[in-house]
Amino acid sequence: MAGPDPTTPDAAPRADARSTRWLLLASVFTIATCGIVYELIAGTLASYLLGDSVTQFSTVIGVYLFAMGVGSWLSRFVQRDVVGVFIRAELLIGLLGGFSAFLLFALFEQVASFRVVLYGLVFAIGTLVGLEIPLLLRLLKDELKFEDLVSRVLSLDYIGALAASLLFPLVLVPKLGLMRASFLFGLLNAGVSLLALRMLRDQLRQPRLLLAAAVCVLALLAGGLLASERLQAWTERAAYAENIIYARSSPYQRIVLTRQQDDLRLYLNGNLQLSSRDEYRYHEALVHPALSLSPSPRRVLVLGGGDGCAVREVLRHAAVERVQLVDLDPEMTRLFAGHPVLQRLNGNALASPKVTVTNADAFTWLERADDDGLAFDAAIVDFPDPSNFSLGKLFSTSFYQRLRRVLTDQAVISVQCTSPLVARKSFWCVNQTLQASGFGTAPYHVYVPSFGEWGFVLAQPGSGALAVTGPHTLPDGLRFLTPDGLSQAFTFPPDMAELPVGVNRLNNQILVRHFEEEWSRYAQ
Repeated sequence: MAGPDPTTPDAAPRADARSTRWLLLASVFTIATCGIVYELIAGTLASYLLGDSVTQFSTVIGVYLFAMGVGSWLSRFVQRDVVGVFIRAELLIGLLGGFSAFLLFALFEQVASFRVVLYGLVFAIGTLVGLEIPLLLRLLKDELKFEDLVSRVLSLDYIGALAASLLFPLVLVPKLGLMRASFLFGLLNAGVSLLALRMLRDQLRQPRLLLAAAVCVLALLAGGLLASERLQAWTERAAYAENIIYARSSPYQRIVLTRQQDDLRLYLNGNLQLSSRDEYRYHEALVHPALSLSPSPRRVLVLGGGDGCAVREVLRHAAVERVQLVDLDPEMTRLFAGHPVLQRLNGNALASPKVTVTNADAFTWLERADDDGLAFDAAIVDFPDPSNFSLGKLFSTSFYQRLRRVLTDQAVISVQCTSPLVARKSFWCVNQTLQASGFGTAPYHVYVPSFGEWGFVLAQPGSGALAVTGPHTLPDGLRFLTPDGLSQAFTFPPDMAELPVGVNRLNNQILVRHFEEEWSRYAQ
């Protein structure tokens, strides 16, 4: 039997119905992707600004899913003008989600309780997202059989979630940045509202008013997208007291360089990492005690320290023949290897023929290095403080045991361990973790004006305390460290003295909890 003639009067309406059905189903995929992206943006920003990524992502996801449940429950009260409510919800999601990154960056330093703003925004977006799918199901209920309707909508919803989870780390963060990504996906939500307005105009009570609202929201989001770099710069100028000379988001962190007169400062995720006025104190104290105790430090491993300043100090030792630097972020090593001002700061150390730079996760790199049979005479461990579980694993027994396997028996290592004054439990937790990993240790501390009292631990394979008595031979030309000063650094006053705090293991990460507790109290 011949199919329906497309020229017959009812063919066009049937085609329009099919087109409407497929466009609405495509909207399911779009709004699912947008909803997950907003959730990931909030979780990422919370971990950047508040630290402890596991806690931040867990609480953001929990609040978001609860809010979606609230939104789904509220949808039962929408009895009239379902299309109009759906379009308004899309516009509000686009507006709130699109401006979410900007608002969170801008308000972080301006409000008394940032968490109230964070979770309030997450709850509002989650509630509106929870409203979307039930309303779409009602719009499509006359287009498909119930079993087809549920399976298609839920399948597209889950596929959209997968797409967002892949796009976010691989494309959105490294290529667009958080602020531009949020505006872009806000535009997609607003675009869905415009599409629904066009397709279902005959079911609307106030189509012109909704069209005007949609155009306004689209204009705001488009303006935000075009001005995202300026908005990012504005929020950072408000957060930093110094002039910003460089700011960029890598897949791993937000890198900001500031300058105030002769002081160049490096911030990672808003945390000060380096000040050019006194970084030499920190790096001399980090590097030279370990290398002065190593019998013949020909091969030196530097973990972290992508700024190249620790490598600069390592190269002062004439015995050094090879330096292997392992830093996670290629943006950091490219910046400090290629920027003229930063080259002067680190003595162009990253360009030395003795230096090999590898961008990798040190935890996994050590496993490969062990398989390759590498062995180092000294190691400098210069990771950021353990403010989250991703960093906390680099201060664990598992990590130190991996490190032990790529060291010679006489190798000496130095580990930066945060402030023994502000974070006393955290500092001694690192020391006790090294001891539990098969190292003899010798903790010490120095004063760095930008950070205050700062702590380090020397360690060597073996048991018991590491012997550090006797004269220390240091290279010429140091600006801070002297043999006498180093000898005194191993003495701790009562308010920084050792106390039993336990061992940091991958399955407990007690160090991260100590660190958050101690530094949050200090910040208050």
